[in-house]
Amino acid sequence: MKTLIDLEKAYSPDLFKSAPIVITRGEGAVVYDLNNKPYLDMMSAVSVTNFGHAHPRLLRALFTQAGKISMTSRLCHSEILGQFLQRACELTGMDQAIPLNSGTEAMEAAIKAVRKWAYVHKGIAEDQAEIITFINNFHGRTIAVISASTEARYKEKFGPLTPGFKSVAYNDMAALTAAMTSNTAAVIMEPVQGEAGVIVPDAGYLKQCQALCQQNNVLLICDEIQTGMGRTGKLIACQHENVRPSAILLGKSLGGGLLPVSLFLGQRELMSIFSPGDHGSTFGGNPLAAAVAYEALNVLVEERLCENAEAMGCYFLSQLNNLHSPVIKQIRSKGLLIGLELDTSQISAADFSARLIENGLLNINTRNQVIRLLPPLMITSQQIDSAISIIKTVC
Repeated sequence: MKTLIDLEKAYSPDLFKSAPIVITRGEGAVVYDLNNKPYLDMMSAVSVTNFGHAHPRLLRALFTQAGKISMTSRLCHSEILGQFLQRACELTGMDQAIPLNSGTEAMEAAIKAVRKWAYVHKGIAEDQAEIITFINNFHGRTIAVISASTEARYKEKFGPLTPGFKSVAYNDMAALTAAMTSNTAAVIMEPVQGEAGVIVPDAGYLKQCQALCQQNNVLLICDEIQTGMGRTGKLIACQHENVRPSAILLGKSLGGGLLPVSLFLGQRELMSIFSPGDHGSTFGGNPLAAAVAYEALNVLVEERLCENAEAMGCYFLSQLNNLHSPVIKQIRSKGLLIGLELDTSQISAADFSARLIENGLLNINTRNQVIRLLPPLMITSQQIDSAISIIKTVC
């Protein structure tokens, strides 16, 4: 194991603080290391493996399509892409979608769409469009996207940054209202801030944001890359408040945990601003990715994984609340997006996370304060009980 880890470190720059384990295989909600030790996977590759590992329907879709054709240029049509985009649009309430590869790519497409819409439809003077984001947001790591971040370590020594962004306090309608000007083109928000430590806004906040945007002819863009695909108990988190934003970003588990797939989906008024050559992706929408993502959406609906996420999220929360541990200051959750804020005067989040992993529970140390738990959506109550037992032992 050490040899493999050392080899990876020797040929990869120091970008990740990885746990000292080598995962070799997985099935459902469990993964195994080189020594065949099992771990309950509540990392889910940061919400990528929402369907668990080695889901038979997704593997079948992958192998079947790979045996036919895996790649064509968008300069040709494929038999599966239209079906995939139709399914995604119907499930999310959007009109059209651009297929891409990563969540960050979807965010970049959103920025371009917002800016062109601002100049073509809203009449904002050229190069004056502003986009409002939120303090502690996370939308990716490209230059344009980190320019919208408020996290200093994501931006340090990567300037000059892209202008046109301003950030306001999350879950604060007065701050958002005060930030709007005639040059405001869009508000881009996460319905729940995951990377910030699972920050769940007040009930009705998203609905209020939508109303404010509509009053000011401003686009509302919801980044559902982590909160979408059933993670919060609805297919997209917007649906908890019956909000239909101007556009939605999907990614992560859209590829079924097998391939990188993302979508930028929007209402027709916004998507109609694009012309041939405005945007594109070499691999975006390839037949292999489209076939797997199409089946992922079908599995999500037909196996009622959103409903299971809602039910198991409630069960998990009730069991966590019964721990009554002084080590855990606060528990925040929405469906199966769960954050345990620790009293770091007693134990560091890094140490707590490491001890959970040693005891067989994969998790995410978030900003050195919060343990994020993102179990696969097909998790069972028995597996949650096992997780609770491990957490209780570490506490």
